[in-house]
Amino acid sequence: MPIERVVLYARVSTLDKGQDVENQLVQLRKFCQRQGWNVMAEYIDLASAKTANRSQFQAMLAAASRREFDLVLFWSLDRFSREGVLETLQHLQQLSSYGVEWRSFTEQYLDSCGMFKDAVLSILATIAKQERSRISERTVAGLERAKAKGKLLGRRRVRVDSARVTELRAAGKSFTEIAEALRVSRSVAYRAAVAS
Repeated sequence: MPIERVVLYARVSTLDKGQDVENQLVQLRKFCQRQGWNVMAEYIDLASAKTANRSQFQAMLAAASRREFDLVLFWSLDRFSREGVLETLQHLQQLSSYGVEWRSFTEQYLDSCGMFKDAVLSILATIAKQERSRISERTVAGLERAKAKGKLLGRRRVRVDSARVTELRAAGKSFTEIAEALRVSRSVAYRAAVAS
C-alpha cells in the first residue's frame, strides 16, 4: 500500500530540560518531504511517556482508528512510549490493527512497512513476555517477603454471626436485607447462612 497521508508524533517530557519538540519535528518534516509524503497533522505532547494517558497520543490513536492517515512517524520509540515493552508493543499492534503503518525515524529497523516488520514484532513480543514473567516473579517474591515478615495477605476477613443470619432468615428476611442489616455483602451473608 503506498504511503500518502502521514502524521507526526513528537514528545518531550516536562523534565527534559532545554529540549524542544521542534528539534524532532524539523527532521521529521524534511524526511516526509524527501519521501513525497503529505503531513496531515502533528501530534505533540509535553509529558512523560510512562503512561498512554497523553492527550495528543490518545488523539492520534483515535484518528488512526478512523483511518485518517496511512502512517505515523515518530522520532524514536522512547519518544512514542516509555511504558514498557508490553504496552509499547500493544500500541504498535493497535495501529497495525487499524491498517495504519508506523515508523521510527532514528531506528530504521522499527518500520512496519519494512521487510523486518514481523521479525521486529516477534522480538518485541518475546521481550514483552519476559517482562511479564519478571513482573510476576517480583510480585511473588514481594508476597513471600511480606508473608515472612508476618503480614497478612489478601482481603481482610469479615466475621459474621451465623446464628444472627439464621435468625434473620427465619424471620423471613432476604439475603439482601440481611446483608444491609449486618453491613456486609450479600455473598458474605449467604456464605454465613450456608456455614451454619
